[in-house]
Amino acid sequence: MRFADAVVPAEWATETLVLAEFGGGRTETAPTTWAQGVMFRAAARSGANHRFLNLRRTVPVSGRVRADLAGVTRALGTLVSRHGSLRTRVRLVDGEWQQESAAAGQLPLLVVPGEADGTAAARAVAARLADVAFDHAAEWPLRVALVTVDDRVRQIVIVFSHSTVDAYAVEVILRDLRLILLRGQIATPPGPQSVQVARGQHGPDQERSARAVEHWARGLARLPATTLTPTGAELTPRLRRGTLVSPAVDRAARLLAARHRVSASAVLLAATTALAAGGAGTSVCGLFTMAHNRFRAEYTDAVANLGQIGMCVVDLTDRPGFTELLPRVWRAVLEAYRHAYYDPLGLRKRLLADGHDPDSVFLPYYYFNDVRLAGGGVDTTPSVTESDLRATLAESTFDWVDGLERAAWHRLTHVVDEPGATGVTVSVDTRFVSVESVEPFLRDLEELLVTAAFREVPWPWVPSSRVLPRRSAG
Repeated sequence: MRFADAVVPAEWATETLVLAEFGGGRTETAPTTWAQGVMFRAAARSGANHRFLNLRRTVPVSGRVRADLAGVTRALGTLVSRHGSLRTRVRLVDGEWQQESAAAGQLPLLVVPGEADGTAAARAVAARLADVAFDHAAEWPLRVALVTVDDRVRQIVIVFSHSTVDAYAVEVILRDLRLILLRGQIATPPGPQSVQVARGQHGPDQERSARAVEHWARGLARLPATTLTPTGAELTPRLRRGTLVSPAVDRAARLLAARHRVSASAVLLAATTALAAGGAGTSVCGLFTMAHNRFRAEYTDAVANLGQIGMCVVDLTDRPGFTELLPRVWRAVLEAYRHAYYDPLGLRKRLLADGHDPDSVFLPYYYFNDVRLAGGGVDTTPSVTESDLRATLAESTFDWVDGLERAAWHRLTHVVDEPGATGVTVSVDTRFVSVESVEPFLRDLEELLVTAAFREVPWPWVPSSRVLPRRSAG
């Protein structure tokens, strides 16, 4: 279905829609950003999983806002006018991916009736909107629903396409939306948008990219040559994924972060490393983690897709205890972040030149992505005794979630916020790691963090009550 100058999902054909008018001055085109290029090339090669690429958010509308339908519609038009990335579409032009930011247009808004505070209706419509893949060439990169109760907008549901924003950009956008709802306008200019970031990356930022590529080359040279040999039948889908939602993990990680002056994310990465590497007896561990690339001052408020992979190399030869491991991983993470801003095609060329197969070189190693925005550091340190913390272990839940067909690593860990807890999802390549190891791995992760919050845990860090089952060679 085509509504004005943008495609609307067919599911909206019989829904109530209103239009938010926006204007941005002029049409701009550019190549894709480095992160966009990776995303679209990967999707063209093996398909994309929209469950990872659709970012859903819900904004309750403050009682201080005059939240009639017309006013909220105008606010959303102002928001899209402010941020060119929200009116940018990505298309294949002469075999190359290109993005175009529209000068003006109309954003269709779905109007949904709700009850009470609209929370239940918002939750349902968010699931609906996120469950459909975006048509990046035709749709605007966001879908919006307004939940109304008694002629007042109570909830604004937005599902963003990852094509032009990442999780950090989404937070900037939502901050601006709240200000526009309250004030009508924002006087300060917006941060760099996707088109502007791309122009820098394909121009002056190439020099910085070259330095980052050299860092990767040095890091890979430090890693031991490792080959994974399939030891079991490959399942379909190939990667199986299990999720542990744990209040204990959340509290223990924040305790450790405060005590050792690192981030809660680094604590979880260290624990994941400890179990994966300690169980295998690895001496030098290769870890790959997502970097948001907001360290540059000019990118603090950038609204673009800037996330790229960073490489950590951690030396475990001296078999450190867990408290020694924490600062070691923290330093490796910071070094990885400093060198996670690079042209992926330049990195690929260097890998080939050094004799690596870019499509399989990372398979023996581990991937970690903490998509939470809050670090859970010193300012949010919980006060809890060991017995109380251990009592929360009974509240943890484990569930299997949808699998994946392929990944660049044989073991992947994703961390998300859950109400009063942390959600940790582990994905394993069933050619090399048994499905049966997933839940014990997550339970061991939880046990390791709870124990380490109150006493030292020596090498090999794996709880003595269980032996981590693995199917890998190398």
